[in-house]
Amino acid sequence: MFLLLSGTFATSPAAIIGHMTPPPPLSEARIATLPPDQQAPWQAYLAHSRALAAADKAALAAERGTAPAPSDPPEKRHGGAGMPLKRPAAWYASAEARHVADVIVSFQTPAGGWGKNMERSGALRLRGQNWVATGDSYVGTIDNDATTTELRFLARVQAQAPGAAGEPYRNAFLKGIRYLLEAQYPNGGFPQVYPLAGGYHDAITFNDDALLDVAEVLEATARRDQDYGFVPPAVAAQARDAAGKVLGLILSTQVVTHGVRTAWGQQVDMLTLAPVGARNFEPISLVSAESASLLQFLMAQPDPSPDVVAAVHAGAGWLRGAALRDIIWKEVSPEAGHQRVAQPGAGPIWARYYEIDSPRPIFGDRDRSIHDDVNELSAERRNGYAWYGTRPAEALATYAGWARRHPPAAPTVPH
Repeated sequence: MFLLLSGTFATSPAAIIGHMTPPPPLSEARIATLPPDQQAPWQAYLAHSRALAAADKAALAAERGTAPAPSDPPEKRHGGAGMPLKRPAAWYASAEARHVADVIVSFQTPAGGWGKNMERSGALRLRGQNWVATGDSYVGTIDNDATTTELRFLARVQAQAPGAAGEPYRNAFLKGIRYLLEAQYPNGGFPQVYPLAGGYHDAITFNDDALLDVAEVLEATARRDQDYGFVPPAVAAQARDAAGKVLGLILSTQVVTHGVRTAWGQQVDMLTLAPVGARNFEPISLVSAESASLLQFLMAQPDPSPDVVAAVHAGAGWLRGAALRDIIWKEVSPEAGHQRVAQPGAGPIWARYYEIDSPRPIFGDRDRSIHDDVNELSAERRNGYAWYGTRPAEALATYAGWARRHPPAAPTVPH
């Protein structure tokens, strides 16, 4: 259980209350600070990541030779583009679905992952073409639903393609699962980008439910039911072990302040498990939406342990305490854009970020400044980010029924 006794923000009433510090990447120097008996797995992980990155680059260079590189593939600014997952089963036997699956297979990197923000219903990858629209960035990632959506889609298509016709899709799926297993940190977390890309991309990422998407794919693979029945038992066992490590990681990263379990950070350091920032406007904080998703995941566990039960009750308590009322978040005018506006009786609504050791909402700007008033942000950031939301209300509605079936145990001191 991660324990934090105090936050990193000043208590001044001024609008700017601090500045975001970028998190450090995984490195040999940081691994050397671990107890000696914990260093070997991390050293091996870092070495393997670098070897995979080199192999990806070498494969691309070999494809190109001396020929000019083809144009980058087109980019889409959202995840899961062209890969619908809720069509009737028969649709996944169609030529349209097979084409999408073929595109997915063509863009799988040698390491086994996929890039983000890609349109999968377009053209097949050309020899020598970059794996992603952004060149050598995000060359394998779980960000923006990447990799996990490709895997789910391949599973659906192969189920409608028995025999030799489905082998390319099954092979690509299993390669992708091996990629996820190799990407998992020794403590159960996952970086946002793998092979490692440095910076905040090395942090364990709860943002946009990235880690939960991986956990759900691993759980489905482990069950070997429905679309996943083709998975070899040995691979299913590995996926089951990996999913169990994710569950332990989630419990270990619930932040404890002043002896009380609270919520989760948007991303956490891979070694210390302390919350860290990410982009300039994403400060160290407790986060409401992703914490709600983590609670939904924990409440879906079929036979929750006492630790899971305690985590859920505490997290739900934090969400209730973080609810904001009598305000709305709306576009005031085309010129002024979005602002927080007082409206008696409105709510509940939740800020995206809260201070670690208090219920105060906080907001980040492009210049890394941290504010206590969203209306003080630059117009670009104030209008370009989801600073408030209502997703926790869904988790609390689920919790109302779950809590009746799983009453809290006698209080214990978190450790």
